[in-house]
Amino acid sequence: MARVMSPDVVTVPPDTLVEDAASQMLERSISSLVVVDEAGHLEGILTTTDFVDIVARSQPKAETTVERYMTTDVATTTAQASIVDAANEMVERGFHHMPVVDDEAGVIGMLSTADLTGYISSVDRPSPSE
Repeated sequence: MARVMSPDVVTVPPDTLVEDAASQMLERSISSLVVVDEAGHLEGILTTTDFVDIVARSQPKAETTVERYMTTDVATTTAQASIVDAANEMVERGFHHMPVVDDEAGVIGMLSTADLTGYISSVDRPSPSE
């Protein structure tokens, strides 16, 4: 997993304003933010899909925090986990992002469908004789 995940994870606290979260995602060209507490422990995840829901349902007012919209039932994996197991869970649950966590360090990376696509495209295919 460690060789597939993206180690550059952007985190925000739960009281981050939705407008600020959206700005960070646009400025950094990323499609998810990991929401963590003061100790760096995973609280939730906010994705571009959540923003579609925000706009479609509630047309948020100023000073709305990400805590209101983030997904809290977050599927995670570890750096030592099987890539196949993580990919299967992402497919089964319909997720495009899966935080990679460590018991001591907290969130250490993010696995995305783009990471999996990149991994698959770089794997050498066996020849017919193998």
